[in-house]
Amino acid sequence: MADSPRDYYGVLGVGREATPEEIKRAYRKLARELHPDVNPDPASQERFKAVTAAYEVLSDPEKRRVVDLGGDPLSSGGGGGGAGGPFGGFGSFGDVFEAFFGGAAQGGRGPRSRVRQGADALLRIELSLAEAAFGVRRDISVDTAVVCQTCTGSGCAPGTSPRTCQTCGGAGEIQTVQRSFLGQVMTTRPCNACAGTGQQIPTPCSTCGAEGRVRARRTITVDVPAGIDDGMRIRLSGQGEVGPGGGPAGDLYVEISELAHETFTRSGADLHCTVALPMTAAALGTDLVLTTLDGEEKLDIRPGTQAGQVITLRAKGVPRLRSSSRGDLHVHIEVRTPTKLDEEQERLLRQLAELRNEEVAVGGAHGGLFAKVRDALGGGR
Repeated sequence: MADSPRDYYGVLGVGREATPEEIKRAYRKLARELHPDVNPDPASQERFKAVTAAYEVLSDPEKRRVVDLGGDPLSSGGGGGGAGGPFGGFGSFGDVFEAFFGGAAQGGRGPRSRVRQGADALLRIELSLAEAAFGVRRDISVDTAVVCQTCTGSGCAPGTSPRTCQTCGGAGEIQTVQRSFLGQVMTTRPCNACAGTGQQIPTPCSTCGAEGRVRARRTITVDVPAGIDDGMRIRLSGQGEVGPGGGPAGDLYVEISELAHETFTRSGADLHCTVALPMTAAALGTDLVLTTLDGEEKLDIRPGTQAGQVITLRAKGVPRLRSSSRGDLHVHIEVRTPTKLDEEQERLLRQLAELRNEEVAVGGAHGGLFAKVRDALGGGR
């Protein structure tokens, strides 16, 4: 009597509707538990062979179809149920490698291209406050890698061409076999002879030495937009370093360094400056002419202006980046008190103090202004 078909689904512990991914996960879990190098128990080894055979069948669409129709694809002896080999019935080395490490045992990425993307470049330029505020067109010198004109990026001497690497046969990779607890493990590494490209250049270009690029200085025009601020960068697409093998160039970033201004300090789009006034000018008021970014501006100092007061000139600051509006100019007032007076000046100030009923304390007297302030605060006796 013929044997009943084996329950391959039951061996792996999955249902008949299991997806290929679910079957693979179940197999990995059981293989890690039952492999002879991990679990030397004889019963586990027999079960390990059964799990391997079940996975070999259910991972093959044709064999699985036979099982679903009630047959047994291994009943005739063809298949991996009792196959020999170092792994006791694994359908392939890739299966066991995948069970333990979740990836293929071999098969690399293949040869990589000699032509690669170039790196970005960074250049800093200094601008005055006016240039940063209103924008400027600046010619700059850039020292970067450019395509070799002798070989047009191929790296080969004129009239020659690359050849297939004789070490790796054009694969770009070298495979080696090593022993491990799983047996023989095949590893792949880039070929040193061709740097993983699969090609060698027998006659390198004498100008670039097979690089396909050389360093050169060139001039680029940069349009700096109005309102740019210190530390900002302008990106020039495709103006950076040309890549190996004459590959596409990276980008060039131009970083702005704004020079200090002798009068103004900048805060975003606003400008600040300080104007020092004599005590008399602050008291009596005066007119000043202030040189702004737009030219001369009349500044009206009203009588009684105090130290620390701020006069704001609207829209006299820096244009906002990519906007039609502008910041403001803030003028900070500093009142200077004279430090040296001649006798006449001191007499006149004392006379003014008397007229304003602002007596000045002399020597160690306890009267005068300080006494009046004390009395006004309720400190008198």
